[in-house]
Formats: sequence, structure tokens, C-alpha cells
Amino acid sequence: MADARASGGDRPLYSNGYKATVLGLLLAAYTFNFIDRTIIATIGQAIKVDLKLTDTQLGLLGGLYFALLYTILGIPIARLAERWNRVTIISLSLVIWSGFTALCGAATSFAQLALFRFGVGVGEAGCSPPSHSLISDYYEPKKRASALSIYSFGIPLGTMFGAVAGGWLAQEFSWRVAFVIVGLPGVILALIVKLVIKEPPRGHSEIIERPLEAENLVVEPAPKPAFSMANEFSELWAVTKILFGKWPVLHMVLGVTIASFGSYGSGAFVPPYFVRTYGLGLAQVGLIVGLIGGFSAGIGTLVGGFLTDWAGKKSFKWYALTPAIGLIVCTPIYISAYLQTHWQTTALILLIPGIFHYTYLAPTFAVVQNSVEPRRRATATALLFFFLNLIALGGGPVFTGWLIDHLAQFNFNNPGSTGILHALAGSFGDPGAQSFGASCPGGLAPKGSAPELAKACAGAMARSTQQGIIVSLCFYAWAGVHYGLAAIGLAKHMRERAGA
Repeated sequence: MADARASGGDRPLYSNGYKATVLGLLLAAYTFNFIDRTIIATIGQAIKVDLKLTDTQLGLLGGLYFALLYTILGIPIARLAERWNRVTIISLSLVIWSGFTALCGAATSFAQLALFRFGVGVGEAGCSPPSHSLISDYYEPKKRASALSIYSFGIPLGTMFGAVAGGWLAQEFSWRVAFVIVGLPGVILALIVKLVIKEPPRGHSEIIERPLEAENLVVEPAPKPAFSMANEFSELWAVTKILFGKWPVLHMVLGVTIASFGSYGSGAFVPPYFVRTYGLGLAQVGLIVGLIGGFSAGIGTLVGGFLTDWAGKKSFKWYALTPAIGLIVCTPIYISAYLQTHWQTTALILLIPGIFHYTYLAPTFAVVQNSVEPRRRATATALLFFFLNLIALGGGPVFTGWLIDHLAQFNFNNPGSTGILHALAGSFGDPGAQSFGASCPGGLAPKGSAPELAKACAGAMARSTQQGIIVSLCFYAWAGVHYGLAAIGLAKHMRERAGA
């Protein structure tokens, strides 16, 4: 039973079945989180054509405009979660972001869509910090990376469902209907989360890991810290010093940030790539991208958690070495996939690298959670996500979209050009060249244009999207280097934290 009590004590004992239920509901919440966050990548091509947007604007909608309030509000919400009921925060957040996702379907301009995406970011800010904290109270340190990998499985799961459902809905109905249909079910899930999940005592998993000397021993919960602005800044500074002042933790933070920058940047334009390069429909693209992400990224996320918890019993350094190896191995495989000339070959190759790529998530979150005290865990996740998402989610899609726009200008005026470096070097020169944006609004030639112009627009768009994605993929190898550096001193750091 979830509310069983320890003999002679006053702390609850949670059954494995109940903990699995809690973890499953938090996984469901995170899945909806990523469905609503990433669906814009799948249906972005339809929005681009309908509202006549540039890829930079698509990048802003999928990245910065979501990430800005998401990252900023994550910190005060996390501080609230250190004192208040975390389950209530998650439930309210679910209602807010689901409602704003549905409202995106009513947008008639870029400005309105941007405003609603800000709202989605406001709601989603209350998901992961309290969820990480709850999971760390339900699962002891030696099982924490595994539990967090199951929670993080919501990333590929949400991306898969968002791609498959969003692509089909956008093609069969419209991109507006897609937003509404994927947004509203989150409100029902919010009610279930509030009714089923119980708020555990802070530091509960650390308590049950220590043997009780006597049956009648009562363990008092840690007192709640008194609220004051001085104390708030002191707590933030204490967590900041661990995240950025400890060599192994710093390099894991840099690794997850740089890897996510490349992932968000390239991922935002993978569905448009299949549309622009191979002329596939949105439903087919959603199915391809969704199944690939659900399979390879899902396996990689779970392997990263369970493998590092297993290998970590021998040496803590594997919490860093596993992601380092995975990210470096996946980079050339990804690049080779986008150099193919048939979508079937590209899709088959893409089944492989995600298994290596996504091993970095769970061990990073576990190291961060294990590096701070129980009442600082939501704060640690919020600060990590502030740094990570402001740079990666806020900058990755914008960077790739901006890069594609510049490359499209060059490729439009130099259709015979080959090589990414040549295109990159030439994309910022020749100010007198013909404007791609004016000739190809929304990336397509205006209706009634000559076939030559239509072909030139489509060719430049496809080539530039391929090149922009490949450049973004190179960030994975860079991130792998940081994880390699994090392995230096990680075992000592983790032993010190375990004895704290």
C-alpha cells in the first residue's frame, strides 16, 4: 500500500507497484510535455506555407519563444516546489500548457502564435523540476538514473506521438486541428495526477536506504527553510556553485547543453527535410520521424539509465563515459544518413544513432540530483534547465533556421555549388544577389511562376535544409568531449556526495 507506515515510525513506505504507478503518471505528463513542445516541428512546414513564415521564424516558435519564459519561470516554480506540494504544481502546470497548446490552433498570425507559444512555455516550466524531485524521493540513489531514464523516456515517446498524430491530423484536417487535438487530453491527465500521486517526505529515499537500528526509531523530516529573499539567493548560489563550480558536474552540464543545442536545432527541421527533399506528405513524414524517434531514441534513453546504474557500481566515472562514447559514435552515423539520396535509406540509417545519442540524458540528471541535498533538487533541475534550455532550446532551432535561410540565399543563386564549407563561406557574401525570400516566399515559388523558378526554390530549400542539419549534428561530438572531461574526478565527487 502507498500509505503503509514503518514499524514504530511515522514515515510512509511505498510499494514497488505504487512507485511504478507514480513513475508511469509522471512519464505520461512528460510525454504530453514533449508532444505539445515539439509538435510544431512536425507541422511547421504547413504553418510556414499558410502564414508565409521564414525558417528563422519557425525556429523562434519552436525554440526561443517557448524557452524564454519556460526557463525563467522554472527557477521560482522550483523554489516553490521545495516548500509546497509538488503534485499540485505539476497538475496546475499540465492544465496551463495543454490549454495554450490548444489555443495555438486559433492563431491567425505569427504574433498570435508566438504569444500562445509563450503560454505553453509558462505551463511547462512547472513539470520537470518538481518531477525530478519527486522521483528522487521515491527512488534511492542506486536506482535513480534508471528511474529518471524511464521519466526521460517521455522525450522520445512524446516526440513520436506528436509526430505521428500531428502529421496525420495536419494532413487530414489542418495544422490548427492538430494543435487542439493534442492539447486538450492533458487537462484530463492533470486531474488523474492530482488524485493518484501522493506527496512523499523530503529525502524519503535517503531515509529508507539507511538501516534502522531499532524498530521504534522515528526519523524526523527535515524542517522547511524559512522564506526570505536572502535565503532564496543563498540557496540558488549554493546550487550554482555545485553545478558550475565542480569540474565533473560542470562538464556534464556543458555536455548536456551542447548536445541538446544540436538535437533541438537539427530536430526542428528533420520533418521539413523529408518534405522538402523527398516530397513526402505530412502524415508519412510524421510516421517516419515518430517511429524512428520512438524506437532509437527510446532505447538510447533507457539504456543510458540502466547501463550507467549497472556500470556505476564498479566506477562512478561510467556516468560520464557512457554519454561520451555514445555522442561521439552517433555523430558520423547521423551525418551519413543525411547524405543519402533515398528517404528509405535515410530512415533505415536513422534507426541506429539514437541508441547511442540519447544515453546522455539519464546519467546527467542522476549526477545532478545526487550532487545536491533533497531540498535543493527541484532547484538544481530548474537551474540546469535554465542554462540548458535557454541556450539549447532557445538557440538551437533559431540557429539552424537562421543558417538554413542564409544557405538558401546562397544555394538559390549558386544552384551548382557543392560542399557545405563552400556554401557556408558564400552564404554571407554577395549582397547584390537575388533575394531568395522575395523570389520564394515561404520557401516556395508563387503560384503561376515559371517551372524553372519553382525548381530553383525547391532545390535551394532542400539543399540548405540538409546542410543546416548536418552542421547542427556536429555539436554532438563537441558535447562528447565534455562528457569525457567530466569523467575526470567524477568518481571522487560522487563518493564525497554519498558520504555528505
